[in-house]
Amino acid sequence: MITLKVNGQTREVDADPQTPLLWVLRDDLGLTGTKYGCGIAQCGACTVHLDGAPIRSCSFPVAAAAGKSVTTIEGLQSKAAKAVQKAWVALDVVQCGYCQSGQIMSAVALLEQKPKPSDADIDGAMAGNICRCATYQRIRAAIHAAAREA
Repeated sequence: MITLKVNGQTREVDADPQTPLLWVLRDDLGLTGTKYGCGIAQCGACTVHLDGAPIRSCSFPVAAAAGKSVTTIEGLQSKAAKAVQKAWVALDVVQCGYCQSGQIMSAVALLEQKPKPSDADIDGAMAGNICRCATYQRIRAAIHAAAREA
């Protein structure tokens, strides 16, 4: 058994220690907001926070998350998270929506570390998140709007 703290709750899972955290979150814990995109940590769809830092859960072994705090899109509660979610809706960021949970998780992590990011800060923090619909300008605008609100 592996003990995880997910979205503030202690959870025990019976999984192979090398199983990617993504599959434990989705299949064992039913937290399907985190998406599978590429499986090689290149697209960002699977982004979650581990002790507040964004990680790609598709290539992160569940055993490495034991004893740490995991936050998924379902568990976002901070002021920055609420500001990001509000800005995403207000600026109509979402097109197809598949990548958006990962985009939001990366944006929230950025604003929690750097409350007033520059364009370069945003581009750097979001570089690992691919949007096939190319909503990058709206994403950047929403992060700036969230920064003003948070």
